[in-house]
Parts: sequence; structure tokens; C-alpha cells
Amino acid sequence: MPLSKTIAIPGLSSVARWTVFGTLACVLASLSLTWLMVQDLESESTPRILLASATLPILIGAPLFFYFSLKLRGLAIANMRLDRVARTDGLTACLNRRAFTARVNAWLQNPAPPSCGAMLMIDADNFKSINDLYGHDNGDEALTIIARAIRSVLRSGDIVGRMGGEEFAAFLPGVTQHQAQIVAERIRMSVIVACFAPAGEAHPLSVSIGGAAFTETTSFTELFRIADQRLYGAKHAGRNAVVVAEVKDHPKLVLKRIA
Repeated sequence: MPLSKTIAIPGLSSVARWTVFGTLACVLASLSLTWLMVQDLESESTPRILLASATLPILIGAPLFFYFSLKLRGLAIANMRLDRVARTDGLTACLNRRAFTARVNAWLQNPAPPSCGAMLMIDADNFKSINDLYGHDNGDEALTIIARAIRSVLRSGDIVGRMGGEEFAAFLPGVTQHQAQIVAERIRMSVIVACFAPAGEAHPLSVSIGGAAFTETTSFTELFRIADQRLYGAKHAGRNAVVVAEVKDHPKLVLKRIA
């Protein structure tokens, strides 16, 4: 599901079409206007006038249409790149928090998709110690390794984002709680076997994962709340663990104002 309107990128064939048909339109317009002006004249120069009126649009119009078509294509490409930069976390190439939230919200609000799915909250264990021991540059490298490990497990239609710091999120459309648990375990194992060796010294990585699976209408806020609670439970259980719960087993909190 697209986050925003898709930016159409004109191909080179489109540039060629604009050049050819734009030039032809100019030629036809020039010939029509010239014919209206000279049709009552009986002169041997009429064919040459008509030839000139057809040649000038070709000599002038074709290069201009080609140039402006290329410029429009370049502008569309630049807009696409800016849109990607605005949606993507620069370090890990995952969606940023805002873009991830928008994508998941758009999916949840669309009546067409399957009525089940899950959200996983993924947090790097003991990440502060990595920054303290090896520095923030190596900490950034650890985050990119974790992000790659997460993406290596997910399907093409899944959505992954960096929520901030060392915390990631993944949205899995059309999965059950059991399937979400399996995916979460695969992510956990993928991070464990990933190679992280700052300054040539191997350092183990691990993540804790909390998940919320749903089988009926729900909201991003509710999924985030339950997944974050389960993440806290996985951390409290000793880290390097997975806990996935059903949304229906966690009723929505209703806060009442006390008079």
C-alpha cells in the first residue's frame, strides 16, 4: 500500500513520444495557419512558403520538446528521490517512524486487505553497552546489521521501520498469531547468527521481540500498545526472547475522568 501518491517517472520512450508528437502538432499548426494565409494567392512561391512553414517547427520545436521532456523527467526523478529520503531512515534504510505509522494506518483503514495480521516491536538488547565499549560508529554498524537481519526474514509485502534509537517495528499482513511467533523467532535467530566484529573482536547481538496479532478491526495505537507491553515482558524475562499476544486477549483500556 503506497504511503502517498506514486510519482510517475516518464521513460525515455515517453520523452521520444512528446518530442515527435509535439513537433508534429507544431508542424500541422504552422501549415494550417500558412495555408489560410496563402490559399488565395496564385504564386509559384507558395510551395516554398509551405515547405518553410513545415521546416521551421521541426528545426526549432523538436530540440525544445526534447529538452523540456528531459527536464520534466529529471524533475520527476528528483521528486521521487526526495520522497524516498523523507520516508526513509538514513542509517538503516528502513522506513522512519512517521512513514511506518502512515503505511500501517493506511493498511488497517483499507477494507480490502485480509482481516488478520500482526505487529512486532523489536529492540536491540544491551545496546548501550555497545556504544560504551566500541563507540557510536560501531553502534551504528550494529543497527544496520540488525536491520538487514530483520529484512532477510520478512516477505516483500511486509513493512519494516525504525521507531527510534535501537527499536524497530515490523508489520506482517495476513498472518496468524502462530505465524507471527514463527517470524519473530526467525528474526531473533537471524540477529544472533549475524556477524558483528568491531575492531576484529566478535560481539554477540540479540534482540527482544514483542508482538500483537489481530483477527478483527483494530488500530495502530492498539497494536503498538500491546506489542510494546509484550516487548517489555520479553525484556523482563531475560532478553533475547519473543512474546506475541492476541489483541482480543487484551481489551482496550478505557480511561475515565474522576470527578
